[in-house]
Amino acid sequence: MSASRQYELVYVVSPDASEQDVTDLHAQVEAVIVRIGGELVKSENWGRRKMAYEIGPHKEGVYVLELINGAGELMKELERRLRVSEKVLRYLVVRVDEELRTAERARSRRKVRTGPPGGEGTGMGTDGGYDRDEAEV
Repeated sequence: MSASRQYELVYVVSPDASEQDVTDLHAQVEAVIVRIGGELVKSENWGRRKMAYEIGPHKEGVYVLELINGAGELMKELERRLRVSEKVLRYLVVRVDEELRTAERARSRRKVRTGPPGGEGTGMGTDGGYDRDEAEV
């Protein structure tokens, strides 16, 4: 089995779908995640929102965010199921574990950085070596 990664799945459900349809779709997604050995970390129903552009005759959609830990095979299966669902207008899967690692590394570098902040001790003064008298000439 491949390594477990973290993904964000956002899908837009047709505004014609009832609240029960959205709940059923979420239950299907959750069942696939559990069956293939993933973990649903967080689920947020953002509700009905106006879309940036029309998709077919629809100007609005129900947005749902799922944060998932799992393998690539899990995401392939979820994409396949969302693609064939008539209620889903659009979906997007983004792998976020790399971005989280990069942000964590940047945070740790800032903590470890040597020297005082602001460039003091460089011999250039607090204004970065810019001489105010020359600017007024």
